[in-house]
Amino acid sequence: MKATQTKHKARLVGALLLGGVALGVAASTAYLVLGDDGRPEAVKVVLGDGKNGPPGMAWVPAREFLMGSSHKLAQPNEMPAHKVSVSGFWMDVNDVTNAQFRRFVEATGYVTTAEQKPKWEDLKVQLPPGTPRPNDSLLVPGAMVFVGTESEVSLRDYSRWWRYVAGANWRHPQGPASSIAGKDDHPVVQVSYEDAQAYAKWAGKRLPTETEWEMAARGGLEQATYAWGEELLPQGKAMANIWDTQQQQPFPVVKDEKVQVGTMPVGSFSPNGYGLYDMAGNVWQWTSDWYRADAFKIQAQFRKPPVDPAGPSDSFDPDDGIVPVGAPKRVTRGGSFLCSDTYCISYRTSARRGTDPMNGMSHLGFRTVMTTQQWKLAQASKHGVASR
Repeated sequence: MKATQTKHKARLVGALLLGGVALGVAASTAYLVLGDDGRPEAVKVVLGDGKNGPPGMAWVPAREFLMGSSHKLAQPNEMPAHKVSVSGFWMDVNDVTNAQFRRFVEATGYVTTAEQKPKWEDLKVQLPPGTPRPNDSLLVPGAMVFVGTESEVSLRDYSRWWRYVAGANWRHPQGPASSIAGKDDHPVVQVSYEDAQAYAKWAGKRLPTETEWEMAARGGLEQATYAWGEELLPQGKAMANIWDTQQQQPFPVVKDEKVQVGTMPVGSFSPNGYGLYDMAGNVWQWTSDWYRADAFKIQAQFRKPPVDPAGPSDSFDPDDGIVPVGAPKRVTRGGSFLCSDTYCISYRTSARRGTDPMNGMSHLGFRTVMTTQQWKLAQASKHGVASR
C-alpha cells in the first residue's frame, strides 16, 4: 500500500513541478417554477440587443434560491443546501469563444499565462513543503493537456491521463502540433484565472461570483440536479457535451480514434431557462470566488440568507491530498467533456471544485457577467461591450 501511494505521489509531484496543479430584447416563456406563494410562475428569457441590454448576454433576474444540494449525488463540499439572495445581472449566453479571445489578444497584445515561463513562486505554493526547485530548463511555457489512456486505469490517479505539454496554450490547446483553425465558435481553453480576469476587464465586464454562477446555471429551477431538470437524458436526448459511456470507451480510455474527445461549438445543446447555453459540460468555467471546501457550511450558519455573497477571503481544501491545504484555488464550475457518470459527475448544477488560478487546462474556459449599472455606464461612455 505504501509503495503504491509513494509511486502515485511521485508521479503527481512530477506533473506539478512541470506545470502547476493539474487540474433587441427577445422574450419567451421557458420553464415553469414555483413562486414565493407556491404557485407556478413563468421564467422569461430576456436577451440583450445592444439597446436594452448588452448584446450576447441574457438577463438573470434577482431572486432568493437554495444554493448547494442535499441530493444523494452531492459531495460534502456541496452541502448543505442553503438560502442565498442574489441581485439581477447579465451573463454571457455562451462561454467566451476562440474568436472573441483572439480579438482581445489582437487588440491588447496580451500574453497568456501558458505562453510565459512558469514562475517558481507560483508553483511552490501548490507543492508539499520542502519540494526542491526544479532545474530552470524544466520551467518552460506550456499547459496541462488531457491525453487519456489506452486501457482502463485507477481513477484515483489523474496523472495517468493528464500531461504537462510544452507549447500548449489557447492557440494550441493540445500542444504545438494542434490548432484552433476552424474552431472559432469553440470555447477558448488553456486560460488561467488571470487570463480570464484580463479579458473581462477589457470587455467592461467581470467574472461571476460562485453564487451568481449557480443561480444562473439553475435557470429558475429550484434544486434540480441538472440545468435542465432531473433526468440526465430526458427522453434519451443528450443535453450537454460530457463523456458518454454508452458511446465512448470507459473514462479515460481514448483508443477509439473514431470517437472525438474535446470541446464542441458553443450552443450545441438546448439552453436553460434563462437562455444560457453550456452551463453543464463542454468546459469548466472560472468564477471569482476563492475555493473553500467548507464554504457552504459556513454560509448556512447565517441567521438570514446572505445577499450577493462575494465568497471566502482565502482558500481551504483538506481533500486534495498532495497540495497544501491553504494553497490558492479559485472555484470552477460546470464540469466538462471529461465528466461522466463513472467519474466526476460535475455537470450537476451544485458541483464545485477548486483550481490553481495560474493553471490553464484543455477543458477549462470561462464566461463573464455585468450589472445593469455597468451596462448603463458603458452606454454613457460609449464603451463597446463584449459582443467583442
